This record gives sequence, structure tokens and C-alpha cells, in this order.
Amino acid sequence: MFSNILGNPKTSIAGLLIGIATIAGVLSQQGVSLGNAGTGTVVSLIAGIATALLGLLAKDPDSAAPNPGANAKIGVLMLCVLLVSGMMPLAGCSGVTVAQDIVNWTPALQAAVATVDSTASLLAPADAPVFVAATVGFDAASNLLVAQAKAYLANPTASILTQLQTQAVTFQQQVNAALLAAGRITDPASQQHAVSVVGAVTTIVSAILALVSSISSKAAVARMAAQSTIKLAQVEPLLDLDQAALIVAAHNGSARWEDDRAIARFEVTYTIAYEQRAGF
Repeated sequence: MFSNILGNPKTSIAGLLIGIATIAGVLSQQGVSLGNAGTGTVVSLIAGIATALLGLLAKDPDSAAPNPGANAKIGVLMLCVLLVSGMMPLAGCSGVTVAQDIVNWTPALQAAVATVDSTASLLAPADAPVFVAATVGFDAASNLLVAQAKAYLANPTASILTQLQTQAVTFQQQVNAALLAAGRITDPASQQHAVSVVGAVTTIVSAILALVSSISSKAAVARMAAQSTIKLAQVEPLLDLDQAALIVAAHNGSARWEDDRAIARFEVTYTIAYEQRAGF
């Protein structure tokens, strides 16, 4: 069976592992609890199959790829996604580690917001004021989120984490509202451009929100979700998941290869499912 799958040029190791992990994600999203033993079984299954497939790949003389390091990262990345997405407690990841990852996202966030700032001039005259009004708070919100992430990294206290939680949700709500407003723009070209640039910010803010949630208590996540009145399900139809995957892959430093983009696409899909199940 594995030889047939591996022999299919349309199937990759990444695709197989993503499919297995997605099953776990769907169960989690639908509220099907696997319990501690069940979750461990899923993770063990993924790890075991990853090891087996990578072993087969290593023995296959025809499996050489332009990106020899890609497949070696897949099993580890799948497990990391499961950990960060909340299917099981974070292992070996401190609040400082997550705070550093949030800070690492901030250059991409600031670049995406800068693109939003320059977009109004490219829209139809009637649409530009609507877009500006919807995105006017992005600069201040992003700057505050960046400052709080750096503050938490320097001094990871409960009070600063609470501020970071509040700002992550606040900015998420601003971005969600702006994305809905962009979707209501009537000129097709303006709408496509506006949705694309706001969607890029949405992708990054969603990644940061997931990271903040991963170091927050269940009560804190519930509080954050209650503050989220514009739900991700409302804006998800406007998101370009291929664009989001490229943003995540670029952040991971591996946007060049197809398998790396497939991993990033899984990360995006799973993060959306996790945040929706959490109530965002």
C-alpha cells in the first residue's frame, strides 16, 4: 500500500501526515474528546507513521527531492502543531518561548499593516473612504500589540499576559470588522484588493491570538472568546487560505517548496479550527 502511495506523484509525505492530523483536528473541532489516552494515541500514531514513512523515503532511491530537508521536518512540525493548537498541553514550551514567537511575528505584522495604509489610493474613489474608516485603528493596535509582546518577553508576569490577551482580542475584532467591511465594497477590483490586504493582517493576528491562547488558562481563553463578538466563522469565507499559507510558510522560512507550503496550509486550517472551537 505504502509503495503505491509513495509512487503516486500527486501524493507527498506531507499530504499523508496532514491527512492523519486533520482527522484529529476535525474530531477536536466537533467537540469529540479523545481523553488523555486517546490524544496520546493519536500523537503516537502520527509519530509512528512519520517514522515509518521517513524510513521508507530514506530507502527509496527515487525519492530524492530538490528540498532534502523538507520531509525531515514534517513529523516534528505535525506534532508541534498538535501541541500548539491545544489538543494536548504544551510540552517544553514556556511563556517566554511563545512570547519570542509572537515578537518574531511582529515584522510581518507591521509590514502587512503598512500595506493596508498604502491601499486606499489604489481603490475606486467611492470605496477608499470606507476602507480608510474600517482600517484607521490598525497602526495604533499593531504598535500596542508589538509593545506588549516585547514587554511580556522581558517580564513574563500574569498582569502583562492579561494585557496581551486583551490587546490580541481587541485587534482581532478590529481586523474582523475591517474584513467584513472590505467584503461589502461593491467595486470588484477594489473589493479583491481590500480583502487581500486585510486578510493578510487577519492571518498574522490569528496566529498571534493562537499563540497567546496557548499560554493562557482555560478561564482566560473563555474570557477572551466572550470578548470576541465578530466570530472567525463570519470572516472565514473571505480569507484566501493559499495566501495565508504563503504568509505562514514565509514566517517559517520555508515558502519555496511545495511540501513546506502544504505544512503551512495545514497550520492555517488547524489554527482556524482550534480558534473556532475555543469560541473565537
